[in-house]
Amino acid sequence: MTSPFSLQTRASGLLLHPTSLPGGHGVGDLGPAAHRFAEFLAESGQAWWQMLPIGPADAWGSPYGSSSAFAGNPLLISLDRLAEEGLLAREDASPAAAAPVWRADFARAWRIKEPLIRRAFRAFEARPRSGERGSLEAFLEENAGWLGDFTLFTVLKQRFGASSWADWPPELRSRDHAAIQRAREAHGEEIRFLSFLQYLFFRQWAQLREHCRRKGVGLIGDVPIYVSHESTDVWANPGVFRLDAAGRPEAVAGVPPDYFNSNGQLWGNPLYRWEALRERGYDWWIGRLRAAFRFFDATRLDHFIGFTRYWEVPAGAPTAKEGHWREGPGADLFEKLKDALGSLDLIAEDLGAVTEQVFALRDRFGLPGMRVLHFAFDGGEDNMHLPRHHPPRCVVYTGTHDNDTTASWFGKRPPHEREFALRCLEHDGSEIHWAMIRLAFSSPAGIAVAPVQDVLGLGSEARMNHPGTLHGNWAWRLREGELTADLARRLRELTRATGRLGGGAAG
Repeated sequence: MTSPFSLQTRASGLLLHPTSLPGGHGVGDLGPAAHRFAEFLAESGQAWWQMLPIGPADAWGSPYGSSSAFAGNPLLISLDRLAEEGLLAREDASPAAAAPVWRADFARAWRIKEPLIRRAFRAFEARPRSGERGSLEAFLEENAGWLGDFTLFTVLKQRFGASSWADWPPELRSRDHAAIQRAREAHGEEIRFLSFLQYLFFRQWAQLREHCRRKGVGLIGDVPIYVSHESTDVWANPGVFRLDAAGRPEAVAGVPPDYFNSNGQLWGNPLYRWEALRERGYDWWIGRLRAAFRFFDATRLDHFIGFTRYWEVPAGAPTAKEGHWREGPGADLFEKLKDALGSLDLIAEDLGAVTEQVFALRDRFGLPGMRVLHFAFDGGEDNMHLPRHHPPRCVVYTGTHDNDTTASWFGKRPPHEREFALRCLEHDGSEIHWAMIRLAFSSPAGIAVAPVQDVLGLGSEARMNHPGTLHGNWAWRLREGELTADLARRLRELTRATGRLGGGAAG
């Protein structure tokens, strides 16, 4: 699907992950609330809906710990849509009485949804062969390159429980051909169901994307640079990653110590064998971004600095302090991506330990970088996050999913920082969230994005993520009716006043 949206057009948007949408089944999904949010974006003059990675989340609900770089999160499948298609009875899609409404509960949501989706699967299987069955067969064929590995990996994960795939029987760990075939045959029915889940996700996503397109709203996705060791990607492509003979990482990813963290950050993801990828023409990365562009009109490339140099930590090291810098693939990778994919509709997350090499790589391929207003007021007049230093080719955020909400953030700033911010804002501090959104939208930056929590002026209870922690993240949800017509009018007027109205495909 060729995108009609352009990162070159002055516009604005909102950041909201689909799991944060309202609904009655324990977690937001791709159903009616998602379509209504697209309509709110259009009514408020927003051209972009930005979200986090949409793959299967990890046990803590983190979209950055996915078991696949290619699959969709089945929790996002809408029961309402299945009822509309006759695969479920209307009463099956009624709001679940036990479902939490204001916080996402991923485990409970799946306990609600899974048996009902299995019922829909049985109904689908019982239908006479039709165009719909042909659509499923076409989906299976089109996605055979990753779907077979993903469904088998998921089945084996269910079979062996919480253990790492590196602890599986050697023939499965090393993907012995005969053992893999026996496993596929033994678990054929469950594999068909898991394939059906992905078919439903892709179909409902296509419906949502088409609705957004008709409303003039483009979608911005998110691709983390690294993948989880406990993923199909690593198990099925061991030659792409720095693994030992037993399938365990030889070295892992992280970031070095800095002013805020004397131990650095130990992420634990396996690192890439960039030399092997270069010899293969970076085929895995080409496939990964091709998949992302299938879902999104533009994509944020997380930890962009890791493509110029990356922090390598020996496996088993207690902290990231024991790491060292290694050279990344740099322009060689992006030349191959451009040759294979054409236009690179990417946003470079160029935050952190940036160097001139990072900026040079970003600019060589014409990628917009990122600026975050929460970082603008603690470094003096030359701080690159201050709007006066924003180039047109960048995306400015009030805050990101890793930041506190603006209302809470401002209240926690030291006095000198608050005073500097108020001078820059030319503001008295009332409705600080709107003052910061206005500052972002007034910026020279080509694209301006605000989290929905900031539009609503919410406090720290609505924060999406506390980096470095596992529990209590990713759970905030929008309440039904919070995005009012008055709010849409106020946001649209700000968008018009700052020259960002009309940046969507529908104008």
